[in-house]
Amino acid sequence: MPIYQLERTQTVSLGIEDCWRFFSDPRNLRKITPPEMNFRIKRELPPEVYPGLMIEYTVSPLLGIPLTWLTEIVHVDAPHRFVDEQRVGPYHIWHHEHTFRALSEGETEIHDLVTYVPPFGVLGAILNPFLIRPQLEKIFDYRREHMPTAADAAG
Repeated sequence: MPIYQLERTQTVSLGIEDCWRFFSDPRNLRKITPPEMNFRIKRELPPEVYPGLMIEYTVSPLLGIPLTWLTEIVHVDAPHRFVDEQRVGPYHIWHHEHTFRALSEGETEIHDLVTYVPPFGVLGAILNPFLIRPQLEKIFDYRREHMPTAADAAG
């Protein structure tokens, strides 16, 4: 079963603390997820991630079919990095590392590294370049276009 990676880096006009405040608040996930994915958090969440936090949500990544996804935050190094892993969901393996690096007082580089194994074994490997990876790229393209501003980061 092949292992794939998707890597994205971008710069935002926010200081690292404001950037961390926005991205470490799991309630902001909906703001940076394409609306057609019908992202819905299923229970109250704290304003900042911590190791062991379980985030349960539904999302419709393909054909409007809703899926339950359970993510665990497995590592936090505020304000520089956190890692989430799928515990229940569509992927065989999903490991997402979020890294933040201050470039200046008002500018931060965001680096995402997603390591994943699609579902469905060989079929998933066949579908990855035509269906699965393009969908992931679409999500990260949306995020690039909907990055937070200072007002968003402030709450």
